[in-house]
Amino acid sequence: MAIAQTDIQYRLSGGAGNASPAASLGGAKSTTAAGASIFDDVSSAEAVAGDTEYRCVYVHNAHASLTLVGAVVWIPSNTPSTSTTVDVGVGTSAVNGTETAVADENTAPSGVTFAAAATQGAGVALGDIPAGQSRAVWLRRTITAGAGAVNDSFTLRVTGDTAP
Repeated sequence: MAIAQTDIQYRLSGGAGNASPAASLGGAKSTTAAGASIFDDVSSAEAVAGDTEYRCVYVHNAHASLTLVGAVVWIPSNTPSTSTTVDVGVGTSAVNGTETAVADENTAPSGVTFAAAATQGAGVALGDIPAGQSRAVWLRRTITAGAGAVNDSFTLRVTGDTAP
């Protein structure tokens, strides 16, 4: 039996009980799933001035026994707005480690390299994620100055193999 897409879960960071995407800024893995709205709506002030915000989520392998081998994360569908983009980077903590938290959503995580990974081939390598364990992933949303207020969305995807 292989790992199914439903075995790959996205969880907020910010502590075991955190249920707020805005507080998903590193720290311990939450028991709460990261929903489709990890970032807030782009306000008029953010759109005029431009803004860069960060969020940390954990990619959790919920399979009971199989390791997700050679996991890769990418963004197959970036924001529909030409004034915003989302990039992805692997956290600096080890597999099943706790990612260092940042002070606020505008503080870049130290040591994380971001990529505009639009395809699996251009994706960011997460390594192997054993059953029941996770790996931290950072998201960076960049809003170009002079953008319009918008409610953006994007798609995050993780794939990998199952050991024979």
